[in-house]
Amino acid sequence: MRSLTARAAAFLAEPHQCTLTTLRPDGSPHVTAVRFTWDPATNLARVLTVASSRKARNVARSPGNRVAVCQAEGFRWITLEGTATMSNDAARVAEGARRYLSRYLTMPPAPPDRVVIEIAVDRILSLNL
Repeated sequence: MRSLTARAAAFLAEPHQCTLTTLRPDGSPHVTAVRFTWDPATNLARVLTVASSRKARNVARSPGNRVAVCQAEGFRWITLEGTATMSNDAARVAEGARRYLSRYLTMPPAPPDRVVIEIAVDRILSLNL
């Protein structure tokens, strides 16, 4: 995996809306708006959601399947690709919430069935960063 440029790292720290693409059981893409966090030390992206959501069910059905999270603004974009797993482990969900607060400066929703999708990023694509 290539290293991030300083501009790409700064862009990933900005609080933009993003999309997450997972695969449905029939193999078709499911794209949904999300907020995510990026941990460059571990190459891990995190998305908080609820266990009953389509994206969470897609990941839970096939842990380790490839997914992509994309952030775009104007003619700048970055896509982080990798394998995804879903967890309801309290410590992992709390870490996702802590990072969410740090990036978006607001607490994430906290429904009782909240889970975290963790993406082990192994490919980064970008434009104008």
